[in-house]
Order: sequence, then structure tokens, then C-alpha cells
Amino acid sequence: MHPNALLELATELLHRVLQLQHPADGVVSDFFREHRTLGIRERHSLAETTYTVLRQRALFRHLAQSGKGEMERRLAILGWQGNEGFLRAALNETEQQWLAQVSTVDRSALPELLRHNLPEWLATPLKIELGDEFWPFVECMNAGAPLDLRVNDFKAKRDAVVAAFKAEGIEAVPTPYSPLGLRINSKPALHKLDVFMRGDVEVQDEGSQLLALMVDAKRGEMVVDFCAGAGGKTLALGASMRNTGRLYAFDTSGHRLASLKPRLARSGLSNVHPVQIAHERDDRIKRLAGKIDRVLVDSPCSGLGTLRRNPDLKWRQSPESVAELVVKQAAILASAARLLKPGGRLVYATCSLLEAENEAIALAFTEANASAFAPMPAAEVLTRAHVSDADGLVRGDFLRLWPHRHGTDGFFAAVWERR
Repeated sequence: MHPNALLELATELLHRVLQLQHPADGVVSDFFREHRTLGIRERHSLAETTYTVLRQRALFRHLAQSGKGEMERRLAILGWQGNEGFLRAALNETEQQWLAQVSTVDRSALPELLRHNLPEWLATPLKIELGDEFWPFVECMNAGAPLDLRVNDFKAKRDAVVAAFKAEGIEAVPTPYSPLGLRINSKPALHKLDVFMRGDVEVQDEGSQLLALMVDAKRGEMVVDFCAGAGGKTLALGASMRNTGRLYAFDTSGHRLASLKPRLARSGLSNVHPVQIAHERDDRIKRLAGKIDRVLVDSPCSGLGTLRRNPDLKWRQSPESVAELVVKQAAILASAARLLKPGGRLVYATCSLLEAENEAIALAFTEANASAFAPMPAAEVLTRAHVSDADGLVRGDFLRLWPHRHGTDGFFAAVWERR
């Protein structure tokens, strides 16, 4: 493809993504379906340029003001992640001069807003929370995330999977905490590899793996994944149950549950029962009250712990949207808790960085249900699940994962036992 044609496509893609009306990954996927003739390298350049602009949107918009022409084209030039010579071939003389001038700007001398590229409503509490760790956190969040995989131990052993990847010329190393995790610092075409197609591995961030391990689902139990989504944790729970018992995957989105089907087929599991529900008070949930051994509530949340993968979220969320989520999270947790039998375990989790969605929800639930639910220390739960360095993953009684500290997405989890 001619260099200028690819730059024009990057401009068009950014125009769509920066409307911030839909998740960026979905917009990018739809765009690629419209342009099926694009090669792998072209798709990579377009996608990585888009995500780079989203990560540094505030800085790039500031720098782009000194240029001329369409704003999205200037942003694409600033965030370009393809071949530099290819980019230069697409630029006219004026654009080349402007880019050279912009490259001399001392970015370290710019205002904080342009260096951290976070909205102030998010930056302020994170500065308070992290202190001296704020800038290492920013640096981490403005970089991409590695590819984490969970070994399906119902089918395969981690050492054997590592060997299978090595045979394909791919280095997969064990994750530091999860006993089932592997990390790959490249982006192989997984869907073309036998080790993936036969269900030996699934894509899942190490932090997400730890949430499933905290549930500690066992053989023969009745277990509920209350907000199953596309089913990554559902599959981990089913493997933990050794394909016995009964595992319900509840979600309000039939579309998300439909995406579980091919993954379920690869996994070899037959104990999973996907169920679309209308809301957290659905009659199909009420019929299970007091009958369930384990419940995982991976609650709908702001998703701000996944900014390495979904940088558009920091621009799409707001204090108002978080406030609405907090109300929903408390209601979902209360409904899910009614499912448990005495001695049952409840895990509440988010991929949020905000205390309002995490500790505040957990502490309020504990206070409101002190006679029925006993909090369990997260470090103890993790240690029993054979998670390494459990004490380094918690704050107080809760799991608290940070990308810059732990190399995972940002996660929170609280655990209770039904009295």
C-alpha cells in the first residue's frame, strides 16, 4: 500500500475511535473487517498507532495545535508506530518540517496534565493513593501489556505447554504469581497454533487468573460466575472443578455469552451452563438461593485497571459514570450473596483502580452483613491456592494488584465465607 494511503487510513480510524462513543477495540475490529485486504504489518501499524494516540491523547493534541491540516492526521503522525521511512514518504515538506520541530520539544518540562495523560478526576486520587509511585505507574500504563495465557490444567501441564511454544520458536515463561500462567512478550498468531486450537491455553491476564484461584472451586460443587462476560474466569473455574459439578455462567449480555461457546468447545469442559439473565434479581437466580457453594462476582466496573490494553477508558469514563457503577456493584453483590449456602465462599472482584468501586463496596457489604458473612484474609486464601508471594499482593484483607508493581492489570478482590 502507498504510504500516504496507509496514513489516510490511520487518520480515518482515529476519527472514528476518538469520538469515544464505543470501545476502541471494537471500533478497530470493525474497521479491519471493512478493509479485509490489509496485511498483517499494515493492521499492526494502524492498531498500534491508534492505541498510542489514545494513551497520549492530551500530549499529542497539545503538540498538534502547532501544525496544519486535519487534526486526526496530525495525531496519526505523532503517534505513528510503523516504519519511520514509510511515514516520511507519506508526509509533504510542511509536515516534515513540523514533525522535526515538534520532536525537539522537551516533554519533561511540560505541565503534569500533558505528561501523565490522565483526566484530572482520575489523576488526583491516584496521586494520593500512590505517592512516589505515581510516575512509575503512569509510565507503565502508557506502555503496552504482554500476552498472558492460562494453562488449561484439565488438559495440559504448564511445562508441556512451554515446550510446545518453544517448538514453534516462541518463548513462553511462567508468570511470577499464578501457578497456571505463562507470559509471552511477543504477539504470535495464537489462532494458528495447535497448542491454542486444542484448548491447552486461553488468553487471560495473570491477575484475572488469581481471581479464579481465590474462588477455589472444587469437584462436585455448584458454582456461579455471576458476571461471566466472555467466560475467561468461567473456564478457569470449570477446570478447577475437573469438569464435575455444575457451573453457571450468568450474564445480562447474550452476545458476550455467545463468544464463550468456541472457547468452551476448545476447553473440553461439559459442566458449564451459560444463562442469560435480565438483571441481578432474575427469577432464575432466585431459584438457586441458598444452594450454591461458590460465587464469583467479577462486577461491571470502570475497567481503569486495564488502561494498558484499553487506554480509551480513561477518556470514556467520568465521575458520573463511576457513581452509577457503584450503585450497580452494591446491588449485584447483595443479590449474588443470597445464592450461597452456609460455609459457601463469595468473591467480589473488579478491574478498577478506584477505592469507591473496591474497598468501599467491600467494607459496606461486610458492615451490612456482619451476622451472615465473615471476611477472609486475601493473603491466606491466595497462599492456599498455591499463589507465590501472596503477602506482596494484598493490602489489608484484600487483593490489590497494580500494573507497575505486579506486571498484571489492576485488580481488586475481597472474599467472605457464609456463616
